[in-house]
Amino acid sequence: MSFDPYIHFQGNARAALEAYRDLFGGTLEMMTYAQMPEAPAEMQGSDLILHATLRVGGRSLMASDFPPGMAGDPQKAVSISHEAASEAEARRIFAALSEGGAVIMEFQPTFWSDGFGMVKDRFGTHWMISSPWRQPG
Repeated sequence: MSFDPYIHFQGNARAALEAYRDLFGGTLEMMTYAQMPEAPAEMQGSDLILHATLRVGGRSLMASDFPPGMAGDPQKAVSISHEAASEAEARRIFAALSEGGAVIMEFQPTFWSDGFGMVKDRFGTHWMISSPWRQPG
């Protein structure tokens, strides 16, 4: 069993997921509302993302845009946690996610890791980026 995050965007899911694919690697599959069988009239012709899956290393990040005409409140109380393979890789990822975003906690050593930071990226997604966990003491 696994739990994979599913996050929602307000019209920029495609750009966000393509940026995440470029940063983390993996494969990306996307379907628009217009591609939905028997799409309601308000969704026909919409290039907003109905469903997308980014698969990286046996894990999935799934996402969509809110349906056309629907207001939503994306990513307010959820953070995506990512443990990188090394401190250098964690710093690279944190820096990339910080571009155009807002740093919540600078990337720095903690008692559980040589590096950890929190950032809200330019798409509104909150991230917790960490270098490998280590036993305190």
